[in-house]
Amino acid sequence: MAATTETTAGNAPGGNPAERLRDAFNRLGSQQKLVFIVAIAALIAIVVGTILWSRQPDWKTLFSNLNEKDGGAIVTALEQQNIPHRYSENGALQVPADRVHDIRLKLASQGLPRGGMVGFELMENQKFGISQFAEQVNYQRGLEGELARTIQSIGAVQSARVHLAIPKPSVFVREEQKPTASVMLNVYAGRTLDSGQIAGITHLISSSVPQLPATNVTVIDQSGTLLSQLKSKLTEAGLDAAQVKYVRDIEGSIIKRIEDILKPMLGNDNFKVQVAADIDFSQSEQTAESYRPNNTPETTAIRSRQTNESASINQSAGGVPGALTNQPPVPATAPLTQPGTGTAPAQLGKPGEAQGRLDAAGLTAPLNAVGQPVNTSKNATVNFEVDKTIRHTKQGMGDIRRLSAAIVINHRKDVDKNGQPVNKPLPDAEMKQINELVREAMGFNKERGDSISVANAPFTAGDKNEASAPLWKDPENISIAKDLVKYLLIALIVAFLFKKVIQPSLKTMFPSPEERRAAAEAEKAANATNHARVAGAYGEQGADTSIMDNYADKVQKARDIAQTDPKAVANIIKDWMGANAS
Repeated sequence: MAATTETTAGNAPGGNPAERLRDAFNRLGSQQKLVFIVAIAALIAIVVGTILWSRQPDWKTLFSNLNEKDGGAIVTALEQQNIPHRYSENGALQVPADRVHDIRLKLASQGLPRGGMVGFELMENQKFGISQFAEQVNYQRGLEGELARTIQSIGAVQSARVHLAIPKPSVFVREEQKPTASVMLNVYAGRTLDSGQIAGITHLISSSVPQLPATNVTVIDQSGTLLSQLKSKLTEAGLDAAQVKYVRDIEGSIIKRIEDILKPMLGNDNFKVQVAADIDFSQSEQTAESYRPNNTPETTAIRSRQTNESASINQSAGGVPGALTNQPPVPATAPLTQPGTGTAPAQLGKPGEAQGRLDAAGLTAPLNAVGQPVNTSKNATVNFEVDKTIRHTKQGMGDIRRLSAAIVINHRKDVDKNGQPVNKPLPDAEMKQINELVREAMGFNKERGDSISVANAPFTAGDKNEASAPLWKDPENISIAKDLVKYLLIALIVAFLFKKVIQPSLKTMFPSPEERRAAAEAEKAANATNHARVAGAYGEQGADTSIMDNYADKVQKARDIAQTDPKAVANIIKDWMGANAS
């Protein structure tokens, strides 16, 4: 049989690209064609899905826990502005993350959400001819709504309701009643209100309603706990938040002073400082009044002095009535010596003169002229100033009663003779120096009872970053990890489909020139071998004629060859039909 030359469209240098693509696709088997089509479809679906997923907006919660009225009004406003929105699994209203702040501002300009309450805008729609009672009720409703809105602006408060009980005014003083108020707070989960915030809410309500004392305001939370008495109970128990903060500030300032003086010597992580301050918050006043005796005459002070002196001379007439008694007495001839009475001594004169003088109570006269008897008296009253001291002492709050400081210092790192790192304790001289520096930095006072303890011990390695949170618990890292896992999974799927399915199929469909030549040569060799085997089976070359005795044996041999190698038989038949096919 004449040999024929095989020429296919796929190997032709020219031709229609569609025909070449069809011929290349026909090179694949049935199963390979099915797998290739599925792989291409899956790859296209993944690429399109990834593009759509990347274009999908990131949703963020706009409002949560909305009531039906506010939710309907907000959804209507969003639909009018053609803003995409959706509801999450927990019922929160979500909008695109890049527009959430803009949408909130636009809704706030429309008064949304109202929170299921009305404010003073209720007074804007008053009907004509409304009664005074209905007007008062509307005013009270508006006041309650405005107070609730103000309380909701506090960060820890999720929602609030205010109820006011305003009695009717009375002209009788005995029947006058003060208003009362009740506040119900819904606090966010995990948050609490301290005593200062509760007192602020109480005074806010009492200052907004006329003649409402702060004691008539009752505040409770969503669990029914009474909050309005929390401040008074804490105050009575001595647990004041301001006092606790004052103690912490004092301790913090002392710790900072000690750390500032130890950092240059020891380093940042080689010491730990703790200070406990005992603060006296008691306030007392003392008034003392003391008297000191006047023992020293030189230092005595006279307040007043009163002296009273008196003298009297009895010159009444005596003797027998007559001429002699009316005459003055004859002067004595004998010397008379008589001491003077009174305060001044008698003065003696010269012989022949009157002896003695009287000087008392402003009366001065010689004794011989005074006569007998003479009566004198003298009284003196002296008032001295009393030494008196009055001291008023008021002790201030917040005095330091006692300080206690504890410092632990790490061992110093050193290298031994073999070059291995070792930890050595600080010498006693250096520890003493550190102790003295800490005493001066903290203001140590022995009379006050202050105490200080400095210890030198090795630190463990696990204490350095003990407080830092692990990376896998960080919410931002978790979100980034989820996105990376998604994109990595998509990349792995695409790489698997390309490497395992698409790339081998493409190599089969579009072989290289070298592979084409090698395949053609191998096919020619196989055709020649198969042709020889088939020709021998039919007796064309005369081989094995003794084995094939009859026609039935030849047919059976040809069938066996066709079953064992059908491709070779097909090529031989194709060669036989080549002249007719062309």
